[in-house]
Amino acid sequence: MTAKILDGNALAQKLRTDFKTRAEALAARGTRPGLAVILVGEDAASQVYVRNKVNACAQAGFHSEKITYTPDVDPRVVLEKIAELNADPKIHGILVQLPLPKHFDSDAVLRAIAPEKDVDGFHAENVGALMQGQPRFIPCTPYGIMKFFAEAGIDLKGKEAVVLGRSNIVGKPMAMLLMQASATVTVCHSQTRDLAFHTRRADVLVAALGKARFVTAEMVKPGAVVIDVGINRLPDGKLCGDVDFAAVSEVAAWITPVPGGVGPMTITMLLANTLEAAERGTR
Repeated sequence: MTAKILDGNALAQKLRTDFKTRAEALAARGTRPGLAVILVGEDAASQVYVRNKVNACAQAGFHSEKITYTPDVDPRVVLEKIAELNADPKIHGILVQLPLPKHFDSDAVLRAIAPEKDVDGFHAENVGALMQGQPRFIPCTPYGIMKFFAEAGIDLKGKEAVVLGRSNIVGKPMAMLLMQASATVTVCHSQTRDLAFHTRRADVLVAALGKARFVTAEMVKPGAVVIDVGINRLPDGKLCGDVDFAAVSEVAAWITPVPGGVGPMTITMLLANTLEAAERGTR
C-alpha cells in the first residue's frame, strides 16, 4: 500500500482562488476584508510566519496591517493598540503572533481582542462557542485539517480518531471538531501510557507533538488517515514532521507531507476566518 497524498498547497490554492473572488465581491460593495497582525520581538520564525500571512492577504485582495514592536515594549502599549484596532471598521481580524516575550501575559492579550475579530479563534468566548458546537471562528490549523477530510471525501462518522497533543492551538480544538463530526476521539499526551496501543487502533491519526519523525510505521493502523501537524528542523537544515513520512506512507491510506501539507492550510484558513468576519459585518 502506498498512501495518497493530501496536498496542502493544491487545496490552499483552490480555496484562495475562491476567497479572492468573494473578496472582490465585497470590495465592490465598499468593504475590503482587513487583517491586522501584531508582532512583538525579533523571533526569526515569527517574522517568517507574519510575512507569509501579510503576503497571503495581498494575493487574496485583502487589506492588511503589520504592527511591530521591540521585545521590551510595555504590554500596555500593545493592549492600547488592540483596543484601537477593535474600534477600527477597516479591520475585521486581529492576530497577535505567538509566542510573546516573557513579560507579557499572553492570556490577557488574547482576551483583549474583540471576540468578533479573533480570527485565530483563541478568545475564551470563541473557545466556548466551539465547545458548544456553534463556532464563530475555528482555530486555523484544525479548520484546515477538516477541509482536508471534506476535500478527500473522508467520512469521519463512527471512526476511531486519535489526536497526539493537547495544546489549545491544535490538540483540543481538533478533538472537539472530530467529535462534532461523530468520530470517537482519544487525546494522547506526554503522560499517556502505551501510546502505540492507542495509535494502532486509529482510523484517523493527527500528530501534533513537535517531535521529529516520532510516529513510526509500527504505530499506524494499515489504511489509516495520517495528518502530520509537526514542523521540525533537522540538523542538516531540512524540515520534517512528527511522522516518519517514508515508512508510514507504506502503511497509511492517506497522509499529509511536511512541508506542503498542513502548513499552507493554516494560513489559508486564517484568510477564511478574516473573510467570514468581513462578510458578517455587511449582513
